[in-house]
Amino acid sequence: MLTILFDGIAYGMLLFVLACGLAVTLGLMNFVNLAHGAFAMAGGYVTAVLMNRFGVPFLATLPLAFIIPAIIGLVLERTLYVRLYAQSHLDQVLFSIGLVFMAVAAVDYAMGSQQQLIQLPSWLQGRVEVLGIQVGLYRSFIIAVCSVLVVALQLILTQTRFGSRLRAAVDDPRVARGLGINVSAIFAVTFAVGSGLAGLGGALGAEILGLDPTFPLKFMIYFLIVVTVGGTTSITGPFVASLLLGIADVAGKYYLPGVGAFIIYTLMILVLVFRPQGLFARGR
Repeated sequence: MLTILFDGIAYGMLLFVLACGLAVTLGLMNFVNLAHGAFAMAGGYVTAVLMNRFGVPFLATLPLAFIIPAIIGLVLERTLYVRLYAQSHLDQVLFSIGLVFMAVAAVDYAMGSQQQLIQLPSWLQGRVEVLGIQVGLYRSFIIAVCSVLVVALQLILTQTRFGSRLRAAVDDPRVARGLGINVSAIFAVTFAVGSGLAGLGGALGAEILGLDPTFPLKFMIYFLIVVTVGGTTSITGPFVASLLLGIADVAGKYYLPGVGAFIIYTLMILVLVFRPQGLFARGR
C-alpha cells in the first residue's frame, strides 16, 4: 500500500510539472493553450535525441530540455500567441489545437512514429527498501526535483516583484501599463517559463509515460484534468490536484485494473458538477 502511495505521489509530481505551465497560462494569463503538450513533447525529444544520438548524459540534457522549449515558446508567443490574447477562448482553442496537429505531423515526419527509449543512468535504476517500502530510485529523483520546482514557483509568484507585476498585468493590463509595467514582456517571460517547465516535465516523464509523436494528444486530457480539478487561481490548487489524481490513478489501476483508468475521469466529472471553479479555487 505504501509503495503504491509513493508511486502515486511521484506520478502526481510529474503531472504537476507537465501541467503547471498550462495552469499559469490559463489561470494567470487567461489564455487557453491546448498546445501545451507539444512543448512537453519537445523537451522529451531533446533529451532522447541528445542521449541516443550524441551520448549526452541524462542529467546534462535536462537544462536543455527546459531551455529549448522555452525559446520555442518565446518565439511563438511573440509571433503568434500575442495576436490571440484579446480573442475569444474558442479562437484560442482552435488556434492551439491546430498547432498540436502541426507539431504531431512534423515530429512524425522528422523522427518517425516509433517510441523513443532512453537509458537512465545506473544510479537511477531499480528500487531500494526503506522502512519496509519499495522505493523506486528514479521516482525518488522525480519527487525531489519536482518538490524544488513547486517551492520555487510558489515563492516567485507570491513573494517577488515579478509575481506581483504578473498579477497586476492580468487583473488590469491598462492600469499596469500606466504604472510603468511592461505587460508584453511579463507575458512573454511567463509563457516561455511555462513552456520550459512543460519541456522539463516531458524529459522527466519520457521513461515513465513513453514518448512518441502522439504524446500531446494522449496527455492533453491529463493536463486539463489537473487544471480543472485544482482550479486556476493559484499554483497550490493544481499541485494538490496532481497529487490526488496521481495517487488515485496508480491505486485504481492496481486495485481495479478493469476500471482503474476511468477513475480520474470520474473525479473530473464530479468536480465539474459540484465545484465547476475547481476544488481549491475561491468561489465566485
